[in-house]
Amino acid sequence: MKHPYRLLLSSIATASIIAGCSSPAPQSTHTPQPTTPPATQAPPPISATPYPLGHSFASPNGGQYTVAGFNALPSWQKQNFSGSLKSFQNSCKALINQPQWAEVCRIANATPANAAQAFFEQNFTPWVVSQNGQLAGTVTGYYEPALTGNLTQTATAKYPIYGVPNDFVTVPYSGQTGRVRIAKTGENSGVISANGAYVANTADFPNRSKSGKLKGRFSGSQFVPYYTRAQINAGAINGKAPVLAYADNAVELFFLQVQGSGRLITPDGQSIRLSFADKNDHNYVSIGKYMADKGYLPLAQTSMQGIKQWIAEHPNKLAEVLGKNPSFVFFEKGDNNAEGPNGALGVPLMGELSAAVDRRHIVLGSPIFVATTDPRNGKALNRLMMAQDTGSAINGAVRIDFFWGFGDNAGQIAGKMKHTGYVWTLLPNGMKPMP
Repeated sequence: MKHPYRLLLSSIATASIIAGCSSPAPQSTHTPQPTTPPATQAPPPISATPYPLGHSFASPNGGQYTVAGFNALPSWQKQNFSGSLKSFQNSCKALINQPQWAEVCRIANATPANAAQAFFEQNFTPWVVSQNGQLAGTVTGYYEPALTGNLTQTATAKYPIYGVPNDFVTVPYSGQTGRVRIAKTGENSGVISANGAYVANTADFPNRSKSGKLKGRFSGSQFVPYYTRAQINAGAINGKAPVLAYADNAVELFFLQVQGSGRLITPDGQSIRLSFADKNDHNYVSIGKYMADKGYLPLAQTSMQGIKQWIAEHPNKLAEVLGKNPSFVFFEKGDNNAEGPNGALGVPLMGELSAAVDRRHIVLGSPIFVATTDPRNGKALNRLMMAQDTGSAINGAVRIDFFWGFGDNAGQIAGKMKHTGYVWTLLPNGMKPMP
């Protein structure tokens, strides 16, 4: 299929792509590569034939994909290929049973670290991603925060960290519109069925298309969206959800939910990983923008620390401010020994090698190449990463959330990151991009 931007893409040079960033980016920044012996031979590549240069596909939701060469990827030769291979091997824990990924995952798991570059070049086709003809998108950052609290409620630790409630129900969704009937198939599951005993209006579920699910609860003869943050904070799920622990500070707990995972540090020094389990699927609303619009704080001061300090000075505004974001995340206790928190793919994230994407446009688990600006120094940041996570605010084909790792330093970097960026998706030879 031909598209108006195809001739433009075929003539784009690496320099012009990077020049499109919000500010000129001099020298590339990349993760230091470990010293390794000369590369051993990679296993034979997959048998599929790659699509030719310039070949294009378009998806109904505005995503556009055109085959590029590896020489179009800025600083490709300087990548930490062994780290990227390790991150992709993590993806394969979830992908290997999918027919389109089984062969390339088998090869990945047999590839030595010092043959990683050859593995990617021999088995994948880069596709430059655009949306509605626009190559430039936005790259932000996120991290795994730490917050203090306790496993039991105390005078200090009083804000519950909830697991998935026992009345939370997920129903697969495949594009139906208007009123539908829901049949209950289990305590926490249902299906759309003409014979269902419950009625739902699909328009009431704002993220149904993105998640492919209706997430809600049974109420009388209705299936309705799950409780909002304001309702949950007011006690709507008291006694209905396991309490994993208690946080000392409500604002820190809010930002744990924004990040999607983190670690709780107890007074006796325990570090408990809290991983994303599910969410109520209401739209994400920025409380920073709300506070700025209300005149509570200048937008530039709406960091976690700024909001935390303001709430401490105005405790009567806590429910109002936090309740403006109806989105709510439920957690589960994660593996404290894993290299990172689990993302939406269900595998551990690796700092600077994992990212969140919009799964309607980018295949979850796939390698992506991101060209943007490094928030630490203003230089070019070009990185071969894995699309292993999603986020409520991550919408669009050229929209990336860059995972920086754990702790305050990672948080400082992530908080500064909001730059123009460009994205390539790397798919196994012969595999089409998203429909």
